[in-house]
Amino acid sequence: MGKILFLVPYPRGCAPSQRYRFEQYLKILEESEFECEIVPFINAQTWEILYQNGHYFKKSWGYVIGFLNRILLLFNIRKYQWIFIHREAIILGPALYEWVLVKLFRKQIIFDFDDAIWINTVFNKNSPLNLFKPANKTSQICKLSYRVSVGNSFLADYAYRFNSQVHIIPTTIDTQYRHFLLKDHQSAKTVIGWTGSHSTLPFLSNIIPVLIRLEEKYDFEFQVIADQDPHLPLTCYTYKKWDKEFEIDDLMDIDIGLMPLPNNKWSLGKCGLKALQYMALGIPAVVSKIGANNDIVGHQVDGFHCKNNDEWYLHIEKLIVNPKLRLEMGKAGRQKVIQHYSVVANTPAFLSLFV
Repeated sequence: MGKILFLVPYPRGCAPSQRYRFEQYLKILEESEFECEIVPFINAQTWEILYQNGHYFKKSWGYVIGFLNRILLLFNIRKYQWIFIHREAIILGPALYEWVLVKLFRKQIIFDFDDAIWINTVFNKNSPLNLFKPANKTSQICKLSYRVSVGNSFLADYAYRFNSQVHIIPTTIDTQYRHFLLKDHQSAKTVIGWTGSHSTLPFLSNIIPVLIRLEEKYDFEFQVIADQDPHLPLTCYTYKKWDKEFEIDDLMDIDIGLMPLPNNKWSLGKCGLKALQYMALGIPAVVSKIGANNDIVGHQVDGFHCKNNDEWYLHIEKLIVNPKLRLEMGKAGRQKVIQHYSVVANTPAFLSLFV
């Protein structure tokens, strides 16, 4: 069928956006007689320190190596029929590399993103690098692309301003994974949980007052699964370091999954991965009422929407005291993921990008 080159920021299997946007489809592509090659900009050594404080020389050298490898790649670029770019081909600078691929080498780019990446943020330790990303980079890549793949309607509205070939393909869950189980909610103590990374840990601060109020009345555990320990001021708090190998097993300890988000444009670009992870395992999701969360989570069907702290308190409390409701909502959420947000359900749409 042809050769596909995946130009991605990070090594395979490391970044959630890559794992849930396209890496789950690689085997399917190969079974459909495509040849796939993934070339990350950041190598494994740089990835290990990328979001740690310091290491400025090593990080800078990692960027230099990534840039040089991108240049060398151009010498073999003609053998690829499709170029799939996740977020950007080169982390820093303008869309020059994408321009070279399209204008000089006549390549067809499929551009994929699942965040409002045209909005500079300060959520990570490398935020000064945003100064080296032109504000119009995302729009320029959209204009150059043969097709654009995005995770929700807010991102699609942006992409349509620059390209008519926009495909909404939601972030998906592999519901046929060997550890895919249904939460039975029979644990002795209710576990409220959150999973994420260093970049979204600050969002937890919005619901800490709610959890403090709840633990004054109820006996529960609040578990955070992340790459960094936020050391929350809660007596019920426990932390598990995120580990890809045990990701599903750790999530299965949770009875109620939380997804708080700030009320801003960046949140409108989020594609609801946390909620989907919970729901796929039969865990009801309590989420901020914003963006894709409104589409993914059915209010009072497979979870709850929250607009303020009072609603967070009431909805979490309702699930704490009612295991039967957790089970019913969990079953409904899992069925929704299988039907609309699973790899199987979205395979035809993903394969349609390469025709």
